[in-house]
Amino acid sequence: MTGRSGTEGAFKNRCANAQRILASLTGYFISRISFEAFSEDDSMEITMRDGPTKPDVVISLSDLRYVSLSKPPEISGCFIDAISLTHLPVMPHPWPEDAAALVGRFNGLNELAWLRIRGPAELDVVASIVTVYTAVSDDEAGQVRAPS
Repeated sequence: MTGRSGTEGAFKNRCANAQRILASLTGYFISRISFEAFSEDDSMEITMRDGPTKPDVVISLSDLRYVSLSKPPEISGCFIDAISLTHLPVMPHPWPEDAAALVGRFNGLNELAWLRIRGPAELDVVASIVTVYTAVSDDEAGQVRAPS
């Protein structure tokens, strides 16, 4: 594939791969959310933990189009009941009805990714760049040996 359709396929695949990683995070806890909205490179990072035996995970989003956070008085330690990442293609391909209510669509709008986290804190983010980082767990890091 060449041209725009090749790019769309690559982004859709990246979203699908990220969704597979995120699907295993049910039960994790949100340990930090950072948000930068006052620059050209607006961004958000969500750090999630689930103790020393599981790896920390960071979701980095930039070129934000929509952000909504509903949180309890104390967000630290909020667990994740459900998490999803949905690919939102360019026009004329349809979006899920819920996503269409978040972001106005127009010709020329890049394809986007919609992150949704549900639990005591609820978060919806629509962005054009999404990266998921997974850290080594403390147990795995403790088993790394220096070369002899």
